[in-house]
Amino acid sequence: MAHIVVIGAGPAGLAAAEALAAGGCAVTVLERMPTIGRKMLMAGRGGLNLTHSEPLDRFLTRYGAARPWLESAVRAFSPDDLRAWAAALGQPCFVGSSGRVFPQAMKASPLLRAWGARLAERGVTILTRHDWTGWDGPGRVRVVSPQGERVLVADAVVLALGGASWARLGADGAWAGRLAGEGVDLAPFRPANCGFRTNWSDTLRDRFAGTPLRGIALTPEGGGPTVRGEAVVTAQGLEGGAVYALSALLRDRIAAEGQVRLLVDLRPDMTEAAVAERLARVRGRESLSNTLRKALRLPPVAVALLREGPDAPPRDAASLARLIKAVPVTLTAPDSLDRAISVAGGVRADAVDARFMLRALPGVFVAGEMLDWEAPTGGYLLQACFATGRAAARGVLDWLQEGGKERYPSCP
Repeated sequence: MAHIVVIGAGPAGLAAAEALAAGGCAVTVLERMPTIGRKMLMAGRGGLNLTHSEPLDRFLTRYGAARPWLESAVRAFSPDDLRAWAAALGQPCFVGSSGRVFPQAMKASPLLRAWGARLAERGVTILTRHDWTGWDGPGRVRVVSPQGERVLVADAVVLALGGASWARLGADGAWAGRLAGEGVDLAPFRPANCGFRTNWSDTLRDRFAGTPLRGIALTPEGGGPTVRGEAVVTAQGLEGGAVYALSALLRDRIAAEGQVRLLVDLRPDMTEAAVAERLARVRGRESLSNTLRKALRLPPVAVALLREGPDAPPRDAASLARLIKAVPVTLTAPDSLDRAISVAGGVRADAVDARFMLRALPGVFVAGEMLDWEAPTGGYLLQACFATGRAAARGVLDWLQEGGKERYPSCP
């Protein structure tokens, strides 16, 4: 029986372990943290968004330039397959009003417990507090545990070490230097699904940090999609769902141009003419705050945003309406990697073959956020982690069946 070592007990690593055990392998999972699925548990705090219910062809567009790379894996383990898998674990799902798919429990912990029990039933060994430190010769995986350093002998290895965000949950990107040293081609890490920094006034920062801007629409100046939803004012700038949906475009434009202006529509359900007409109804002696509250029910945080420009907001109805429909906010940088929900960058597509095996390291397979892809929130991130984990496992099984272990050492 082949012994496979999976390094990383997030969704990609556990999905690989499950598929490998089903394929008849002995599987050992190594996890440097005290428990499995730490980032998945964090994601489940607001309701675990497993996947999305939109048609698969549209779903696949969410991976952008990485679609050709990920498509076969996602089609082989589709959103419908993921929902059926969760239901078989006793965690049936429902589709929310946005099309996002959640377990009925709305938490990750029941699903992780059931998954862990299934893996144990199938003979998978999970060793927590075991930190991979490199190789100790062909097929020999070196780890450090509370009991000291040890070496595990493997017929193949699956790396599912995560990206480089939320280091306290286990994904710190430290593996990148180790793989680069073995000749693996890597793209630099970049924050994805992240907030952005701007130069707020002290007044706005002190009074409104942590305050949501609800029912708005965001459009990058100079071209780009308009996204409706919610954002949150932070001490550093803006974050939230509507911002995350634009984060790749905003990040790349800042990298190219140094900054980008984001236009905030505070009343996207109204035309500019309708806004101006409402403003004109209010008596001219009212203060700006009262005018905006009476005419449009704008909250104090929106009024503060209108005051952020170098000039005072105009008082004539037409000019004020124009500003309300497109308040400019200059973004100067994305938030740090560790504050991002996910990352772009990692193992490039040309560094692996069709089985997700590293070309530089035959017998070593990679999956999940280690790979150089990104997607918006909405279930697309977890779906690709599950799908690539299972694809890497299929790659291992195919490689072993083809006699790969006899032709190549599995590790340097």
